[in-house]
Amino acid sequence: MRGRNILAFVVSFLLAAAVLAQGSGEAKAKKATKAAASNAVIWPAADLKWADMTPGPPGVKVVDLWGDHTKGAYGALIKFPAGTIATLHTHTSGMRIVVVSGTWIHGPEGKPEVKLGSGSYLYQPGGSYRHTSACDKASDCVVFAESSGKFDIKMVEESKAPAKK
Repeated sequence: MRGRNILAFVVSFLLAAAVLAQGSGEAKAKKATKAAASNAVIWPAADLKWADMTPGPPGVKVVDLWGDHTKGAYGALIKFPAGTIATLHTHTSGMRIVVVSGTWIHGPEGKPEVKLGSGSYLYQPGGSYRHTSACDKASDCVVFAESSGKFDIKMVEESKAPAKK
């Protein structure tokens, strides 16, 4: 158990360091030159500008730390209200996800759901990888997500979803 706590602390610390080492703001990050990339960046949590996640479930908020999740490669913090559920779906591009706070529930199609707490890591392949995503009802969830392609969510139609047993 102690090893898990240490691992969670190390992952959280590295995530925070990576986030702080990125762009100092959405507009500045997009206009940054190669010379400016070596400058330190400090972006306090209080200065983050949360916006509605589009596309995405209602109530979900996003802060693009670099890139633009609607256009291409990005790194972002995404906030899900407690109890948010995204039914069976896919994404075009793979996503690397680190849970910052809350309990994220990942449900690979045909397999048991997995509850992921703070410091947990998940890679979701793009393409045909069908899964559900949810935030536990106990508290909001914040995740860090990174992808080489723009964010999308393709809901699996009920008629194409496997029958529930």
